[in-house]
Amino acid sequence: MTSQPVQRTPQAERTAAMRLRLMEATVDCLVELGWAGTSTTVVSRRAGVSRGAQLHHFPSKQALVVAAVEFLTERRRDELAAAAEELPEQGRTRAVLDVLAAQFVSPVFFAALELWVAARSDAELLEAVGPLERRLGRETHVHALGLFEVEEAKGDNRALVQATLDLLRGLGLAASLSDDTRRRGAILDAWATTLDLRLER
Repeated sequence: MTSQPVQRTPQAERTAAMRLRLMEATVDCLVELGWAGTSTTVVSRRAGVSRGAQLHHFPSKQALVVAAVEFLTERRRDELAAAAEELPEQGRTRAVLDVLAAQFVSPVFFAALELWVAARSDAELLEAVGPLERRLGRETHVHALGLFEVEEAKGDNRALVQATLDLLRGLGLAASLSDDTRRRGAILDAWATTLDLRLER
């Protein structure tokens, strides 16, 4: 009787799985422990990754957390694209607001908040976070235009979409302190009415 050969997982797959665990553990730590309480040691322990392996891929806390926020933001963008395919024609504007609002009450957003606050007084962190935030902001704006099915150059569309994102970011900040689901819903109901009147399609 011959023994079956042991199936080995390719190195690239093992590395990808390890990085994913590190990304998710980093965001979890930022949300639960904040910037000050998040360390590479805590993250590697939570991810079940050896300290040496973690340091090989991310030699500093800054490199780790910026990569984690960027990585999981991209994953949220994929989820956003999937949600867009299920938007109704009737009441579309209000449904779009719900889809976008979900981005601003997610763990990734709360983790990003920790980075923004820390970067305000940390020049080195700001240098890394600033360009990332600007790029993600531009990409979110473009996605929002697509969800609302409007052209940026028409009328006040650009300003209205940006105001929408600023509103949602503010509501997300409020949600980081307490559950204001009902108040947020009422505000979005009113804003949807404004957008339906003002957006030029």
